[in-house]
Amino acid sequence: MNLILIGASGFIGSALLQEALERGHNVTAIVTKPEKVQPHANLKVVACDVNNTSALAQTMAGHEAVLSAFSGHAQKDVQGYFEKGFNSIMAAVKQAGVKRLLVVGGAGSLEVAPGKLLLETDSFPAEYQPTAQGAYTALRLLRKEQELDWTMLSPAAEIFPGERTGSFRLGTEQLVQDDQGRSRISTADYAVAMLNEVEHPAHSRRRFTLAY
Repeated sequence: MNLILIGASGFIGSALLQEALERGHNVTAIVTKPEKVQPHANLKVVACDVNNTSALAQTMAGHEAVLSAFSGHAQKDVQGYFEKGFNSIMAAVKQAGVKRLLVVGGAGSLEVAPGKLLLETDSFPAEYQPTAQGAYTALRLLRKEQELDWTMLSPAAEIFPGERTGSFRLGTEQLVQDDQGRSRISTADYAVAMLNEVEHPAHSRRRFTLAY
């Protein structure tokens, strides 16, 4: 498949890029710093500001799906930057005529009890609130979306660099935890689940999640 990957040099984006290339997909990586991405025969790297909607749409044209690992972690106004950028991404996908948008979500918007989100708990780290709120806003925007075939994959509460096992459990709106109450997934296994969804869509216009 011909895929667009936004944020390909980031924490999760780099794992998505590796998994996509290993599966033989052709990837156009949209990044702010191309020098951070290693060359590959099936990879095209494009430097583009996500807030330049028209340039973004031109780059996306002709692709089968857009994967967004966009985040505002390095920005002063993390939540504001993320929300502005995500709106631009959605607009660009529509302008480009790409029908599928797959989004890296956050764990904060998952339920830990009926009607209670992880980001609303006392134990949720304050420094992660802006990112979590931005991802939650993106989810709410997607749920109102009538044109795009979208999917959001929220990670486990803890996501870390680790091995690719290909073995994990999927969920939908509730945080997935093990018998010890832990919610964990490696970036490599997150990428497996996302590329599985790209190749075999099972969560059209829905959010899903995963953990060991």
